[in-house]
Amino acid sequence: MQNIPSVNLRDFLSDDPKRKQKFVNEIGSAFEDIGFVALKGHFLNDQLVEELYGEIRNFFALPLETKKGYEIPGIGGQRGYVSFGTEHAKGRKEGDLKEFWHFGQYVDKDSKYASEYPENVEVKELLRFNVVGKEAYQMLEKTGVYVLRALALHLGLDEFYFDEYAKDGNSILRPIHYPPITTEPENAIRAAAHGDINLITLLMGAQGKGLQVQNHDGDWIDAVAEPDELVINVGDMLSRHTNNKLKSTIHQVVNPPRELWGTSRYSIPFFMHPVSDMKLDCLENCIDAENPKKFEDITAGDYLYERLVDLGLIKK
Repeated sequence: MQNIPSVNLRDFLSDDPKRKQKFVNEIGSAFEDIGFVALKGHFLNDQLVEELYGEIRNFFALPLETKKGYEIPGIGGQRGYVSFGTEHAKGRKEGDLKEFWHFGQYVDKDSKYASEYPENVEVKELLRFNVVGKEAYQMLEKTGVYVLRALALHLGLDEFYFDEYAKDGNSILRPIHYPPITTEPENAIRAAAHGDINLITLLMGAQGKGLQVQNHDGDWIDAVAEPDELVINVGDMLSRHTNNKLKSTIHQVVNPPRELWGTSRYSIPFFMHPVSDMKLDCLENCIDAENPKKFEDITAGDYLYERLVDLGLIKK
């Protein structure tokens, strides 16, 4: 495969069973093959997208001293600001050439997960920043729930299998700023080759070249979406849960050509996580003689902790 398939969520949301099944077949096949799709018909509208990008640009344009005031120690970067070069890919020492922000889950006070999540951090310099971030978070989460319902059907599960794990899940909205490159990077790129930790990732901002996906032949493919599309990929948790039936594909964000070094790049992934006590044990109907169980049993919370240590966000 030399490009990522495009699917339309409106097919799944339609009252036509054939259109709904068509979406299930298309996204299931794509996630078994390359692990990525471009998705139309999501719940983000143009006005919200435009306003979110405006707020993100305004935040990253703030003085570094101001931004660092929102960097919260002791929580593994799970909320607020994470400064340039802090995160690195698993197995690498070089920090990625990016800075980012984390919006986290919004739970009711009586939720059993309320005490588990840090509070979201309020940016006092930008009155609309947190309001717009919360709305985008919730629209992306809503989109992700329907994608997981389609995948549940593809896997032969009840359509609503993932709902209880997605509700109050430890999901993260991460606006990323890749600043202009001012000197020749030494062994560092904007985001080194990696797989995502979570169930699925929904990515805004893949309209320009930079994001690359590795196919089964080891070739890197440019993953470029239309302006109205999200790029969605399988994360390691879902790959693990399905005994690698659904593929978590290695991807990277490469540095631009030298003539574009002076430009910033912005992208906004939504990492859809389940609740921490979800068991990621391989599904029985994904194990057979040809596909024996590949992964040890573990909960989502324990797996996340292990990976945050690998990324350098939690120091043991």
